[in-house]
Amino acid sequence: MTVIRRGLLLLLLFVWGIPLFAQDAGEDWEDYLDFGGDSEGITVTETPETTQQMEVIHREEIEKRNAQDLAALLEDVLDMSVTRYGGYGNQTEINMRGFDTERIAILIDGVPANSPRSGEFDVSQVDLNDVERIEVIYGGSDTKYNVSGALGGVINIITVKKQKPGFNLSGAFSNTGYLPGPYNLRHSGGKIGDPRFEDIADMQSLSLLAGYGEELFSWKASLFGNRAGNHYLYQDDYGFGRRKESNEVLDLGGGASFVWTLPLDRTLVSDTKAYYAHKNYPITPNSVGYALAQDLQLTENLLFNAPVIFRDDMSTEASLTYQFSHTRYGVDIESRDHYLTGINRWGWYPSEKWTARAGADWRFLYIHSEGATETQPVKTGNLGGLYLTGEFSPVKRFMLIGSVKGVTDTKQAAVIPKLGFRWEILPQFVLKNNYFRSFKFPDFDDLYYRSLDSMFVGNPALKPEDGLGADLSGEFTMNERFSVTSTIYGQWTEDSIHWIKSKGGRWSPENIGTAFFLGADLRPVVTLGIHQGGITTLTLGFTYQYQLSWLLSGDATFADSYRIPYMPTHIVGGSVDVAWKTGSFLLSAHYETTRYADTLNEMALDPHCIVHATCNQQVGKYLTAFASLRNILNAHYESFAGYYMPGISLTLGIRAKAPIRTDQGTKKDEP
Repeated sequence: MTVIRRGLLLLLLFVWGIPLFAQDAGEDWEDYLDFGGDSEGITVTETPETTQQMEVIHREEIEKRNAQDLAALLEDVLDMSVTRYGGYGNQTEINMRGFDTERIAILIDGVPANSPRSGEFDVSQVDLNDVERIEVIYGGSDTKYNVSGALGGVINIITVKKQKPGFNLSGAFSNTGYLPGPYNLRHSGGKIGDPRFEDIADMQSLSLLAGYGEELFSWKASLFGNRAGNHYLYQDDYGFGRRKESNEVLDLGGGASFVWTLPLDRTLVSDTKAYYAHKNYPITPNSVGYALAQDLQLTENLLFNAPVIFRDDMSTEASLTYQFSHTRYGVDIESRDHYLTGINRWGWYPSEKWTARAGADWRFLYIHSEGATETQPVKTGNLGGLYLTGEFSPVKRFMLIGSVKGVTDTKQAAVIPKLGFRWEILPQFVLKNNYFRSFKFPDFDDLYYRSLDSMFVGNPALKPEDGLGADLSGEFTMNERFSVTSTIYGQWTEDSIHWIKSKGGRWSPENIGTAFFLGADLRPVVTLGIHQGGITTLTLGFTYQYQLSWLLSGDATFADSYRIPYMPTHIVGGSVDVAWKTGSFLLSAHYETTRYADTLNEMALDPHCIVHATCNQQVGKYLTAFASLRNILNAHYESFAGYYMPGISLTLGIRAKAPIRTDQGTKKDEP
């Protein structure tokens, strides 16, 4: 183990001088938090510098992609590896640098959104029409938000925004359909079912937003809903064409946010969100029977920001979040969960060379489960920590950032250090380097979960996942026409937690060994100004991700080459984006090599390539029509073992925006 750690550090030191480049080199220097009329979002006071690889997806890109959910957007734009159990509304895992959703810190407006119970995050809860920006920070031990459990990275979804003066109205509606056709009623062959032409109207999505802004106060309200049949055709394990059944989803959600501007540019925010889902889950991947799941989630966030407090060189922000979750599965399993999260962050700026940051976060869990096997229906838990970060700039273009965080779950504690730097060698070239400890306590379900039939049982004796990591990134930009990102990284994690099946058939989580990742990430982008035939820009993007992974459990060694389940070695992506004054056309492709569904690498999932095309065209002053063809090649593939993904689909929709501005008491329309 010691040899591997030293080797990892030596490797990164060796490539110190390699000319690595990245996209948008100056982006981390921007102050994303401006409480004026053009505020892009309210997350943290003066967004701190970061020494990590960071990508930002802006509102314009979100609208251009017309993705169904957050996972599809991240796969399209950043070529993240996504694992799905089927179509819309099914369980979905997002993978960053070899770590799944439970090991990625997902935030909404700077507040942790992963379930404290399972560590999972339901991507269906996010209405992309209500998202202003998404920040994706790669790598463990984040110093920007300093949240716990971020082994793979951080995804911050920003929805709260101070509205511009006047009323703002917008909405979107779309229909998604699949090709109808004949299909086998059973996987053994036999009777053939007739084409179901209602599959052309398989899914409808509606989103409505309204907002109002003035100098000292603004509000925003949103509402969205989706009805998905998930009745697509697929080919099962026996080679027979089947039609997906018993996987219908109906969900809806909404929210309301209020922003008050106080003296000295201080801000108070109240943000309320609600989400309800009614989902049918097939008992088996090919089953016509189903189990009903119902989810209700209510969230209330109170956020306070003070760019100046007590003295001119100090700032603070605080948030208090209450979340209620009611889950019902089948007829015998029900749970009512209450979560309370508090966060406080401080900044001190004594000089141009020094910045000190400190903060605390705490999360309290109260879980009340009802089921035939529950011996302890009420369970409680705590999780939190304190951190201190120092930023030192001995020269103008060099910044050294050191951070240490202490975390505890009241039963045990750990100290998580990190050291990194950001060096602007040239105005066009920035180098970043990080060394960190990565640490995560077991999720609550890993410790205490018990299924109705006692076939899935938690393990209270689990150890935390603990390890070391390092990365080196370079960023290069040239005249806003060419940019490249290049990163290499390595991460070692001990006591990796996985659910395994015992000889008696019972599943339980175990610390089965060590996980090791070594990878590289390359992202060049070229933007050309055409100005011919109505075309304004042509943007070409390319992504290549290479990752070696080893699962060293039991007697396994590096020579055995057991790869982490569902982690491809190669991911290749590309896109062509043609824009004109009133619209755009985008063609993108995403390819993944062989993945394995088990720890012994005996169950291989074939490589797959999916190609998407989307077109946006402004119609009149306030309307934009869009069309998206997904999986144009009609690729047949399993995202999760036994769960086949939809083939080609067509989405047609329209988006409307009707801002009504107020200027010196006179209302006027703007496009």
